[in-house]
Amino acid sequence: MKQALIKLHIAVFLAGFTGILGKLIGLNEGLLTWYRIAITVVTLYAWLTWKKQLSFVAAATVWRLLGIGTLIALHWVLFYASIKMANVSIGLICFASVGLFTAILEPLFTPKKFSWTETGLGLISLLGILLIFHFDTRYRNGILAGLACSVLAAFFSVLNKKYVAVTDSKTMMLYELSGGLLLLTLGMPLYLYFFPTTYIIPTAKDWIWLLILSWLCTVLAMNLMLQSLKKVSAFTQNLSLNLEPVYGILMAFFLFQENEHLSIYFYPGVGLIALSVVLQMGRVVRNRQL
Repeated sequence: MKQALIKLHIAVFLAGFTGILGKLIGLNEGLLTWYRIAITVVTLYAWLTWKKQLSFVAAATVWRLLGIGTLIALHWVLFYASIKMANVSIGLICFASVGLFTAILEPLFTPKKFSWTETGLGLISLLGILLIFHFDTRYRNGILAGLACSVLAAFFSVLNKKYVAVTDSKTMMLYELSGGLLLLTLGMPLYLYFFPTTYIIPTAKDWIWLLILSWLCTVLAMNLMLQSLKKVSAFTQNLSLNLEPVYGILMAFFLFQENEHLSIYFYPGVGLIALSVVLQMGRVVRNRQL
């Protein structure tokens, strides 16, 4: 139990840094996600081939993993859209609603029974987001993109749970991200037509941030997260991911002084989200169940 939680929270800390990198990289959200996934797929394939660790996966499972990967890609596009339309803090805080969506979706796709307790904890997080949404109208588009991003995150986490126990985590990640890369590659011409940008080739500084984003915040973080998912429920994982905004927001405050541009209602909203995390962690430890 302890090892799984440690891996999960290391992954959450690395995930919290992705919002900062999204702010630092000048590419738009679609291109940023395409480069992130492309670098990750090439790195993973080279590494697994060199180490001879590429596991066999049945054809039917491969197609399902590719499909889940499209959800991951769209989730990242919406996540970075939220950050660029609002700011790092808003984009990250919206991700906290993933606990509520997971509590609703997990019983529909897995044998797990519906839990009113988990739904209630997810609603506490959503209430915190709604508090910010209602009183700070400047960021409504960013908040809506962030909520849509959370719905997709809940979907792919629940679907991943079905395959993580029978598929090697790194091989699983390679197939999923390959599906996301295929979707973005095919859709990029249309995307750039509706969302034109001034440049599509990353600058030297962009390349540095993209490599950090791909190697540390994607390959390492996703591998740790998939390993932890073998021991913990999708709900516990996603509610733990609510700590991602805490790490990211603290870094955004320090690096970008975003605290100077947020309304006073942001803080009680964050407080409600933090409360939901603390209550769930206490519930897990008390019951000694993941």
